[in-house]
Amino acid sequence: MHQDFFAWLDRHTGQQYDLHTQHLNPVFVKMLRTIGFDKGYVRGEGCYLWDAEGNKYLDLLTGWGVFALGRNHPKVKSIIKQLLDRDMPNLVRMDCSLLSGLAAQKLAHIAGGELSRVFFCNSGTETIEGAIKFARCFTGRRDIIHCDHSFHGLTTGALSLNGENFFRERFGDLLPGNQKVPFNDLAALEKALSTKQAAAFVVEPVQGKTCDVVADGYLLEAQRLCRKYGTLLVLDEVQSGLGRTGKWFCFQHFPDVEPDILCTAKALSAGYVPVGAIITRPKIMDCVFNGMERCVVHSNTFGQNDLAMAAALASLYVIEEEKLVENAAAMGDYLMTRLKEIAPTCPFVSDVRGKGLMFALDFARPKESFKLKMAWDMLHKLNFGVFGQMIIIPLLQKHRILSQVAGYHTEVIKFLPPITITKEDCDWFLTALTDVLEDTKRVPGAAWNTVMGLAKRTMTA
Repeated sequence: MHQDFFAWLDRHTGQQYDLHTQHLNPVFVKMLRTIGFDKGYVRGEGCYLWDAEGNKYLDLLTGWGVFALGRNHPKVKSIIKQLLDRDMPNLVRMDCSLLSGLAAQKLAHIAGGELSRVFFCNSGTETIEGAIKFARCFTGRRDIIHCDHSFHGLTTGALSLNGENFFRERFGDLLPGNQKVPFNDLAALEKALSTKQAAAFVVEPVQGKTCDVVADGYLLEAQRLCRKYGTLLVLDEVQSGLGRTGKWFCFQHFPDVEPDILCTAKALSAGYVPVGAIITRPKIMDCVFNGMERCVVHSNTFGQNDLAMAAALASLYVIEEEKLVENAAAMGDYLMTRLKEIAPTCPFVSDVRGKGLMFALDFARPKESFKLKMAWDMLHKLNFGVFGQMIIIPLLQKHRILSQVAGYHTEVIKFLPPITITKEDCDWFLTALTDVLEDTKRVPGAAWNTVMGLAKRTMTA
């Protein structure tokens, strides 16, 4: 194997789904095969994927936002190759890495204000785990407030803040003292804060599962309330950060907002090496690491590894040099404008929402047309939350555009294009979506037959 790794790998081509069935997650494989998503992609570059037959696909899923720069960005790849050839003294542990220092400096500059200290870890969910610990340490309090429909990760602490019971059920007792409040509801937030028991209020400026956006003025008032009651404001920008919404961080759309703790990950890796970052104020970090005996009281094994730090630095400089924040703002405005023009032509579309290149379509029972109401009701008696498959399946099979329903038991489809996307690719998507939405109005029709069959098979399974 080691003599010619890719010759060895090529001999196993086509076995991936069987291998996953035998040794990883057979139910996931069954799901992919049921909806026809078992394409077996063989190459990725920029905004695109290719299958073994040479078909080109537009990737609007981007590995749940990881590939914000597109796949295999040449500048990031070149830097990682150079690093591998350098034989760096990686992870000495009893030393300080230049790469992580430079990456922290760059992130602090981008975040701005007093957000000048950085703790590196390996994923978005790990940033939330760290933020919980930092907030509890700094405030001396236990409780954490979060929002309904929130998603902050699936490890135990982060899962405790999950706004959907579907993800929490069956896993036993989680962290005590967590309180859920409605998103964008300042009165409910103040009521929860007023007990002065909360260490942190953790919120996504754009919710990952729904693409609901904080209302104008909400974050600024939430910040005022948190300071009034001695609670830290923690912003989860694991998905919305690093250019995706048309600013480096989404909170920067709202003047005078500066969180106490900022969590980011996903795009920071460029899809190469997992990396997450907690960005916070010096007084918070100094409280956690408050003496030599506690200098590693919160730590991890791989958080500052050279490959991750090089990927992070390269990603940040590519976003800056290629003006990708500006591109996300321009392409996001174009897409949202066009989607809001297209939406009224389909009676099933109830909302278009999002910010920049993080946006979603929500579907609901139509208000008119007895035939379409009956079709909706019949489908939902078989299986709630399957209507979205009527959109994403033909987008993939007919138009070669990869997307995903936003979550379980939901009728929301979320899109996360690369922030490198061009107007030409936006038009590819808009033309395809218009065609797919038009098909949903034909009852009976091929689209409804497909999704009804899918609902029956899912129910049987």
